[in-house]
Amino acid sequence: MKNYVDVEERLPMIKTLPLSFQHLFAMVGATILVPMLTNTNPSLALFCSGIGTLIYILCTKGKLPAYLGSSFAFIAPIVAATTKYGRPSMLSGIVAAGIVYVIVAAIIKFTGTGWLDKLLPPIVVGSVVIVIGLGLAGVAIDWAGLNPTFMVQSMEGISRMSWIAVSLVTLGIAIFGTMYFKGFLGVIPILVAMVVGYILSLILGVIPQESIEIIKSAKLFEIPKFMAPKFNWNAILLMAPVAFVTLAEHIGHVYVTNNVCGKDFTKDPGLHRSILGDGVATIFAGLVGGPPNTTYGENIGVMAITKVYSVWVIAWAAVTAIVLSFIGPVSAVISNIPLPVMGGVSILLFGIIASSGFRIFVENKIDFGMKKNLIICSVIIILGIGGAVIDFKGVSLSGGALATLVGIILNLVLPEKSKSE
Repeated sequence: MKNYVDVEERLPMIKTLPLSFQHLFAMVGATILVPMLTNTNPSLALFCSGIGTLIYILCTKGKLPAYLGSSFAFIAPIVAATTKYGRPSMLSGIVAAGIVYVIVAAIIKFTGTGWLDKLLPPIVVGSVVIVIGLGLAGVAIDWAGLNPTFMVQSMEGISRMSWIAVSLVTLGIAIFGTMYFKGFLGVIPILVAMVVGYILSLILGVIPQESIEIIKSAKLFEIPKFMAPKFNWNAILLMAPVAFVTLAEHIGHVYVTNNVCGKDFTKDPGLHRSILGDGVATIFAGLVGGPPNTTYGENIGVMAITKVYSVWVIAWAAVTAIVLSFIGPVSAVISNIPLPVMGGVSILLFGIIASSGFRIFVENKIDFGMKKNLIICSVIIILGIGGAVIDFKGVSLSGGALATLVGIILNLVLPEKSKSE
């Protein structure tokens, strides 16, 4: 008996809209966090995520379910380029990174993926996906209030026990709903958990007064503040290479989506179309002043839990994000989702991302008896989640970006077997 909603399957609108809101709420916390950390308008990030997702769906011919949001990998380069060259110049670097994606997609189209498979084999991609999930673990713990230092610094005057209560109730409902909800509730457990968490936040006074004032004072209709890029070679050279690092993240997400949906999207619609969609979406974001886009593991986690893979649901989530980016009060409410609510669901969703990396190992039958595989995985994970940073002539590589680059190099230089094997 079929117990899932397939990729190209359409549902009645009465079911599609709640499902689309679930995708929207799953990605919105991380998507607006990036502009907050890089001094960008969150509404513009929401707008770019919606348009970028629709571009991606068009490029993949509506055959690959994925939601695009703001990329964390570009945070450090964005801050560095903005500080040194100004925001308009930095945006030219985002456009250049998108062009790198388009070039790689064209090469794959005409030469195949053999060279890319050699550059980014499952041992590297799976390790990077694990790093992505575990690298976000600290964020989830902070948001959930389980880090007392974060609480003291961020939410003075709010009861930590109330904060933790909201996050744990949200997490508990998400887990319980995933396991036991039936019928339509069974496919929207994350949305149910977030709504209950939001209401509980209001009851316990966890929402900061500043957020409440922002929601109250929001204009009914407000256009996001767009900005055009300004060509700057230095900003381009600083930011464009990051695209090669995020390619590993993108490919990892495609592999995980393959596993979740039981299809091989690298063949249909093709990996080149997926990379092209991500690249064109990032170019668009750079042209209007938004942060670069990337496929989102949070939304893959939603699909894994709900077994709803419909591209139409994701398309409606994108349309909703675009509309809400212009509606002041609604945009304010979404942009001010209480952190403990985000923390509760993120513990589950970020964990699913990391678990998906292990699934890549299992699906590809990675042999950790081979010292090469053991070394590559070990180094990537420790560098990725250990906070390693390398600075070279103003260019900084850290975390997942550094780990991915080192993993690629190790895979190319290490022999298949050591002399002791």
